[in-house]
Amino acid sequence: MSETAATREQGSPAVEPQDAPVVSVLIPAYNAARYIGETLDSVLAQTFKEYEIVVVNDGSPDTPELERALAPYRSRIVYLTQENGGPGRARNTAIEASRGRYIALLDADDLWEPEYLSVQVAALERDPSLDVVYSNGRIFGDGADVGREMMEAFPSQGEVTFESVVRGRCTVLICAVMRRETVVGVGMFDQTFRGVEDFELWLRILGRGGRISYHRQVLMRYRRVSGSLSSSPTRMYGQALEVFEKAGRTLTELTDADRQALREETAHYRAMLRLAEGKDALARNDFRAATEGLSEANVYFGSGKLKLILLLLRFAPKLLQGAYQLRNRYLLRSEARV
Repeated sequence: MSETAATREQGSPAVEPQDAPVVSVLIPAYNAARYIGETLDSVLAQTFKEYEIVVVNDGSPDTPELERALAPYRSRIVYLTQENGGPGRARNTAIEASRGRYIALLDADDLWEPEYLSVQVAALERDPSLDVVYSNGRIFGDGADVGREMMEAFPSQGEVTFESVVRGRCTVLICAVMRRETVVGVGMFDQTFRGVEDFELWLRILGRGGRISYHRQVLMRYRRVSGSLSSSPTRMYGQALEVFEKAGRTLTELTDADRQALREETAHYRAMLRLAEGKDALARNDFRAATEGLSEANVYFGSGKLKLILLLLRFAPKLLQGAYQLRNRYLLRSEARV
């Protein structure tokens, strides 16, 4: 990205100026002022020291507060600002400004354990054929998953392949370090996606013959924040469908098993999207839209429970809507007690 596209303000790097760092740590920042100091402290506490930190202010509405929070760190980071373009564009801006041969992704509200970089870099150094490595982490913040390991909530079983990622047997987590040449070689992040841009990148790397691996050491703390991009099922299911459609259209080296996985998971996610849309319609008392969404979903699921809900929608919609509201209030109270 040119200097006119993003404003660059650089302090002293974390390594000697004449040396390129081994790792570039990329941190997009949007409404992150209250968290980013703790995040940067976790990077600066790494036992592995050959890194640079690139923070991209993605047109954040809390810019004054963000820059006050960043002030104590300005001599240790590269700070860039741009108009809001989403996390994919912010990460691409950071990649283009970075110098490391490895790229480490870090969200502005997450934290690393002190050994994070040393363990991840060692894995890539041991195996030159490996393009991406990701670790386990622990969830903290808001929600029912707090305290669980990330690989409990988002499992990885067996080898990471295009098919295993599409089918959800392996979830490539954000606690990932990758080779810069690999990311640049596949075209970096697709900026049109928001919330699933990393998922789309993993499929592109795997679909073009790249290798991704993982280990189960807990090296990251992943913050759950209510209202984040990942908290809207309809948005996530819709974008996942767009990712699958793009993969089927653009990845020409996929196997028959890969394409079969895409077809089957597309059908599943489309049904999940209609189910989520039906639930949203029920919550806002749009019984017609709820009936349409749940009916279409149940063509796929064949669920007796959904069939009963559809009968209630037809003959006693107010009763069903009241029960649904009671259920949601109970869930909210339960989460508040966690």
